[in-house]
Amino acid sequence: MRQLTRPARRGLLVVHVVVSVGWLGLTLGILALGITGATAGSAEEAGAAYRSMNVLGDWLLIPISLLSLVSGIVLSLGTPWGLARHRWVYVKFWLTMITTAATAFALRARIDSAMADVVAGRAVGATTDLILAPSVSLGVYTFLTAISVIKPWGLTARGRRLRATKRR
Repeated sequence: MRQLTRPARRGLLVVHVVVSVGWLGLTLGILALGITGATAGSAEEAGAAYRSMNVLGDWLLIPISLLSLVSGIVLSLGTPWGLARHRWVYVKFWLTMITTAATAFALRARIDSAMADVVAGRAVGATTDLILAPSVSLGVYTFLTAISVIKPWGLTARGRRLRATKRR
């Protein structure tokens, strides 16, 4: 892919950072709602927490996770960082792929199940899933943010080969 122009790179970087940090904040909010629902003193309070969680899940989780993934891929391919040249970028890519899939297929399904229980007037089962999944996600997103700032681990084997080829 061609290198992005400086204005395009900066604009895309802003979009990527805002969306990625938004995903982290959204996950923190979902975790807070999961804890509230699991520890609620009444069925109404628990239902309100799970309904709120469902709204966030329906409208924001998938779009934000996909926008973070796509903006990160375009940014990595359109800059010298590359997608598979530096270990930190490569780790970010795979962890984002995994968490995007887990969000789409596991967390969303669990939120939908909780919402179905609330609508049917049943107690929400396995509330620990609605606390554990966002907790793990929050840890992963915090780690991804940290390695984006620190940029550890150096080049991949491919990155070393590309650098050696450019020096010749």
